[in-house]
Amino acid sequence: MKSAVETLNPTRVRLTVEVPFEELKDSLDAAYQKINQQVTVKGFRKGKIPARVIDQRFGRGAVLEEAVNDALPKFYTEAVNEAELTPLGQPEVDITELKDGETLNFTAEVDIRPALEIPDYSGIEVEVDAIEVSDEDVEKSVEQLRERFASTSPVERAAEDGDVVTIDLEAKVDGEILEDGVASGVSYTIGSGELLDGIDEAVKGLSAGEEGTFTSELKGGSAAGREAEVTVKVTQVAARELPELDDDFAQLASEFDTLDELKADSTKRLADMKQYDQATQAQERVLDKLLELVEVPVPEKLLEDEVNTRKHNLEHHQLGQMGLTLDKYLEIQGKTAEEFETETREAAVKGIKTQFVLDELVKKENLGVNQEELTEHLMRRAASSGMSPDQFAQAVVEGGQVPLLVGEVARGKALAAVVEAATVKDTNGEIVDLDDEEEEAEETTEAAATTEAAATTEAAATTEVTEAAEEKTEG
Repeated sequence: MKSAVETLNPTRVRLTVEVPFEELKDSLDAAYQKINQQVTVKGFRKGKIPARVIDQRFGRGAVLEEAVNDALPKFYTEAVNEAELTPLGQPEVDITELKDGETLNFTAEVDIRPALEIPDYSGIEVEVDAIEVSDEDVEKSVEQLRERFASTSPVERAAEDGDVVTIDLEAKVDGEILEDGVASGVSYTIGSGELLDGIDEAVKGLSAGEEGTFTSELKGGSAAGREAEVTVKVTQVAARELPELDDDFAQLASEFDTLDELKADSTKRLADMKQYDQATQAQERVLDKLLELVEVPVPEKLLEDEVNTRKHNLEHHQLGQMGLTLDKYLEIQGKTAEEFETETREAAVKGIKTQFVLDELVKKENLGVNQEELTEHLMRRAASSGMSPDQFAQAVVEGGQVPLLVGEVARGKALAAVVEAATVKDTNGEIVDLDDEEEEAEETTEAAATTEAAATTEAAATTEVTEAAEEKTEG
C-alpha cells in the first residue's frame, strides 16, 4: 500500500491511498463468505456456493462493494499511522479508482490536531483578589447562622415582610381551576421569593382569615408558563424571632462556648473560602494568559460539533431538569438568541483551544498519570455526578472511557505546572504562594482544565457515558 498526505490547512489533510488488489484478498474471501450465509441457490448447500456462481447470480460488483467496505477502515488506519496523524472525527472518503484484479485508489479528508509550538510560559504574570475578611463579612455569616435558628410564634396582626404565613392557594387559567393548582397549608416566608411572582404583594397586609388575588406565570405543573389568576388565603401569620447574639447562641448553634470563638471560626472559614476562590482565580487567569501565547487553529467542523453539543446539553439536560425552555432561560438571563450564540461559540473555541494546548503540554513535559491520581479523580467525578464510585467506574469502563479520564487528570497536571511557573500577585502587590494549599490547588486546576475542555468531542463522550449510567441506575 502506498499513501501520501496533502495539507489542506493547518487542521485538515487529504490522504491519497493506492492499494494493490492482492491486499483485498482477505476482504474478498470474507465478502464471499458473508454473501454465502445470506443467500440460497438451488443445487447448493447454504454456505457452500462457489465464488463463480455468486458472481454470476449476484454480480461481481456486489462482492467488490462488500470487500471494499470491509477493507477501507483498515487501509485508512494504516495510512493515518504511517503519516503519524492525530485525526479528529470521521474522514470523508472518496473511492477514486477501483479496477477489478488491479488496484483500489481512494482519498480521505479528515480534520487533525494542529501542530502547536508551546513557548516559554515561565514569564506569565497575573493579578488576583487579595484575601480580606472584613467585620461586615463575619457579621453577615453569623447573621445567616442566626437566621437558621429563628423561631416563629403566631401573631394577631396583618402580615409583614419577614413573617411566616400559612396559606391556601387556588390557581385558575381561563376561569377554570387547575387540578394541580390547589394547595393547602403551605408555609411561606414573605420576601423569600420561593413561590410565585406577585405573592409577596398579595399577602402583605392580610390577617388570618383574609384572602387576596393576583396574577402570575406558573413555574411548573400542567399549565407551566401560562398566566394564572391565583387566590391566596392566609390562615395564620407568625412572626420570626431571632435568638440573641450571645454565648448561649454560640453554644446552641455550634461546638463553641463563646460568641467570640464562633466569630473567630467564621473568620477562619471565610478566609479559607476566599483562599480557594483566589487559587481558582489564579488558575483561570494563568490559563487565559497561556492561551494568548499560543496560536491555535480550530477545525471548523469540530467547532460546530462542540457548539451543538453545548446547546444540546444545556437545553435537554440542565434546563430540562429545571423545567425551563431555552427561550425562557434567555429571557431570565436578559440575553438575545444572537448573544447566546456568540457566547456559546466563544466558550466552545476556548474549550477546544484549552484541550489542544494542555494536551501538547502533557507531551512536552512528559506528564504521566498514576493509579492513585486516576482513582482520586474518578471519586471526585463520581461525587459530582451523584453516582457511587462503583457505579461511575463501571459506566466508564463499560463505555471504554478510561483514557478520557486519564486525559482529564493529565490536563489538570499540565495546567498546575504552568501555574507553578507563573508569578501570581494579589491586588495589594503581594506574591501569592499557592503551595500552601497544594492539594486544593491540584483539584482546582484539574477542575478548571476539565471545565474548559469538557464539552469537546472527547470529553463529551464521558458525559454521555455518565448520563447513560444515570438513566440505567434510575431505571
